Order: sequence, then C-alpha cells, then structure tokens
Amino acid sequence: MSTIAAPAPAAGAPLPLWRQLTWWSLAFPIVLIAALATANFYLLNWIHVLSGALWTGADIFMGFMLGPVMRRLAPPQRAAVIAYLVPRTLLYFPMVSFTTSFAGWFLATKLGYLAPTAPQFHWAVAALVIVTLLTIQGLGVFLPNSIRMWIELRKPDPDRDLIGRLARINFTLAGVQGALQVAIILVMSRFVVG
Repeated sequence: MSTIAAPAPAAGAPLPLWRQLTWWSLAFPIVLIAALATANFYLLNWIHVLSGALWTGADIFMGFMLGPVMRRLAPPQRAAVIAYLVPRTLLYFPMVSFTTSFAGWFLATKLGYLAPTAPQFHWAVAALVIVTLLTIQGLGVFLPNSIRMWIELRKPDPDRDLIGRLARINFTLAGVQGALQVAIILVMSRFVVG
C-alpha cells in the first residue's frame, strides 16, 4: 500500500512559520519548571549551565562569525540566509535567555548570593546588570527587528534595503551581545572560585 505525501512547497515558497520555529527549545523552560517544582538543585543548576552555554555560544557565533560573513554576501544571498535563519531564532533565543536568567535568579537566591551581606553579592549584582542589558537588547531590539524582517520577507516584493538595515543592526548588536556574554562568563567564573 502506498501513501500519498503532501505536496512539497513550490520552489522559493516560504514554509508556514509554525513549521520553521525551533519547537524543541521549549524544552528549556519545561526543564526549569520541573526543576523548580521538584526542588531539584542539580537539575536547576544543569539547565542554567546548559541554556547559558547555548545562549552564549549562539550570540558569539552570530556576532563574530555569521555577522562578518553576512556583510560580505550579495543582497539576494543575504536575504535568503535571513529568511531561513530568522524564524528559527524567534523561539530559540527567548527560550534560552529566559531559562538562563530565571534559573540563575533562583540559584542565586538558593545560594544566598542576593543577600546584601553575602560575599558574592556584588558579583550577583554585576550578573543582574549584564542580564538586564542582554534582555533589553534581545526583547527591545533583536526580537522586534527579527519579526519585522520576517514579515517583510513574506511580502511578494520585500524591501531589501529595510531588511539589510535591520539585519546589520542585529548582527552588529550580536557582537555587543557576544562581548556581554564573555563578561557574564567572567562573573560566573567568580561564583565558582569565590
């Protein structure tokens, strides 16, 4: 018995957004919730480290590797990469950043780092400042720009100049994000060694 497959989208036809999202990234906040619900300190620490490593790695890759490559691509090539990349980051970045930040907050609370008398308090404040900057950039610039690019790319005649400007902003800011990620790794290293 043969099965009939659904027809593939026409060449160049964009997939629906729901098929392009990285649904697996929802596992990060689910594991965070499970760790908090079961009061599992090990699981909470693990999801914090894992999501933080993936967030940091993705920011550094986007800012210092993909950004320079994108600047050298011709506009049609750049638009093709953006059309493929943007939907895959719309869910991924908010989920790993949300999980990292909230898991870090709960870890700092459990370890007593947020008490003003704690020896690590100033490092906890530094981490909070950096995470706040990362969050403002991510939710205030990256996400809106990504959504605008995705909407523009869905149009029959997208404004390539607008897409290029938004992409340049995002890739430049990804470099700033990468530098902030390196700074937060320095802060996290202080927590480990005291």
